[in-house]
Parts: sequence; C-alpha cells; structure tokens
Amino acid sequence: MKALQYRRIGAPPEVVTVPDPEPGPGQVLLKVTAAGVCHSDIAVMSWPAEGFPYELPLTLGHEGAGRVEALGAGVSGLKEGDAVVVYGPWGCGTCAKCAEGKENYCLRAGELGIFPPGLGSPGAMAEYLLVDDARHLVSTDGLDPVAAVPLTDAGLTPYHAVKRALPRLVPGSTAVVIGTGGLGHVAVQLLRAMSATRVIALDVSEEKLALARTVGAHETVLSDAQAVGKVRDLTGGIGAQAVFDFVGAEPTVRTAGAVAAVEGEISIVGIGGGALPVGFGTLPFEVSVNAPYWGSRGELIEVIGLARAGAVTVHTETYSLDEGPLAYERLHAGEVNGRAVVVPHG
Repeated sequence: MKALQYRRIGAPPEVVTVPDPEPGPGQVLLKVTAAGVCHSDIAVMSWPAEGFPYELPLTLGHEGAGRVEALGAGVSGLKEGDAVVVYGPWGCGTCAKCAEGKENYCLRAGELGIFPPGLGSPGAMAEYLLVDDARHLVSTDGLDPVAAVPLTDAGLTPYHAVKRALPRLVPGSTAVVIGTGGLGHVAVQLLRAMSATRVIALDVSEEKLALARTVGAHETVLSDAQAVGKVRDLTGGIGAQAVFDFVGAEPTVRTAGAVAAVEGEISIVGIGGGALPVGFGTLPFEVSVNAPYWGSRGELIEVIGLARAGAVTVHTETYSLDEGPLAYERLHAGEVNGRAVVVPHG
C-alpha cells in the first residue's frame, strides 16, 4: 500500500510503498477514508536528531477516519464496512485515568511504549491503518469522513479545553481565542454552541479572522502590538474570563496572560514552545493556567454528537495521498485556512 512517511531527520515526508498490514488478535484494520494534517506533525518533523522520540520511518497522521476492512480474532461490536474515526491518544486501558476514558492522560503509556498513531505508531496517512483495539473507534455513520476526521483532534482538543472552562463562561463573560486556524476556528463554534459567552478572536491573518467571523466570533482583533489594549477596551478594562491560546508561542502566551481577567482561566493548547510564568503578581489574582492534551474517549463521542446536530463544522481543503507533501508545505507556510485533509482513496 501507499503511505506518507517521515523517513529522515530534517527531510520532507515522502510517499512510499509499504507492506499491507494485517490485523492480529483484538486489532481492527481500517481502509482509510480521510486523514488530517496537523501542526503537531510539523513539530515532529522539526525535532533535531538528538532526543528524537520515535523510530523512523514513521507513517504520519494522528487524525484518522475509515471503514472497517477486517477484524482480528476476538473483536466484537464492529462489522466490516462500519464507518468510524480513530480516538488517537492510545493508553494502556487499565490505569486509573484510562478507566475514566482519559487515555490521553494514561499513567503507563510511556512505561509500556504505547504511542498514538502517527506519533510513534504507524498513522493514518496511508491506504490502510491498523488500530490496536476496537475501543479506540467511534462510529460516524452518516457523517462525511472529510468533515469528521478533524474532529478527532482539531475538534476534540478545543472541546476538552472549552468544556473545563464552562463554569466561567456565564452570560456577560468574554472568551478570547488566540489563533483561529485548524483548532481555533472550531473553538469559536464550540464556545458559541456550548455557552452564552462573547467570543473575541485574535490572529495575525485577516483571512483567518474572516473565517472566525464566519463561524461565529463576535469580535475579531489583529494579533499585533495593539491587541491587548483592544481586548481590554472591548471588555471595559476587565479582561477575559477564559483565554484559549491555540498557538502557544512566546508572544501569544504573553498576550494570553495580559488579557486574562481576575479569576480567569488560560488554556495553552498550542505547542509553539512558549511558557507563561505563574506566581503572585505575575498574573491577575487567582488566574489558573493549564496545558491540556487532546481529550477523553467520552468527549470524542460528544464532539461527534455536536457535529451530527450541525453545531460544529470544520473548514477543510482536501489533497490526494500523493499531494500529502504539498499539504504539509502549505501548512508550514501558513497557507491552509482551516484544516487540510488527505483522502488516500480519492
């Protein structure tokens, strides 16, 4: 089968031919119908050789959708042809966090060498994907796979962040979304669907701010040196009760800290390498800062439910598997508006 792999440190990904996978006991083989292109993949391919965490070559793609092609021995609850998406952050299935469905926070994954697809294990940028356990599949029957596949990360990750902030997002509150690309434009929709908060979106791109307005942002602000003052003015000097930074770079985390209100919450979701100091006097009183990672299996089911209800949609552009390297080039250059999706069998 064809697969898009990262094969050498510092080199662009390549489309290659690899053996077809076969499901062993408890495993499920999917015919991939869509695979999402994510900034996390860019981060992986930017790591230096020293300390690189995965074995190469690595088939990319931690957002996967497909139809069940074959079932390994002992698998129940699925049949060939079922349409599903893949819950990406695989865990051990037995620790205290996994028992809650929070495999994204598995306590033993590192110890046991368990890696997500595309982030250590062979990913979805291929014609077929081997899934380790049926519990990592969620039905999407009736949803377009191109529309559904980004929900596994670009939907699930902001959903988790927004859901934990809901107690603060009461009528009259303000939420700030920094970075309105793949995850951020979904966050705007989730905030509108799940709360009565006013949404202010920040980005350096007028094109992405236009997308933010299209999907429901009440206000948009160009993310420049005047952004903090503008947000403060829009909130009457109080600031935002919740701030979601989907970039996570040093300038954006500073902005997040500067626009947060007293007792506000800051979620640094992006992996841009920025860090926000926390201590008395460095932030407004009782501001909490967190760095969430993906979401739980139950939350993925909830996100799919929102999509079925039409409450959230992902702006996508599609590429063939052979065009996969181009999709990553465009993403790295900031030219993707929304989410890029590879369709291996298009």
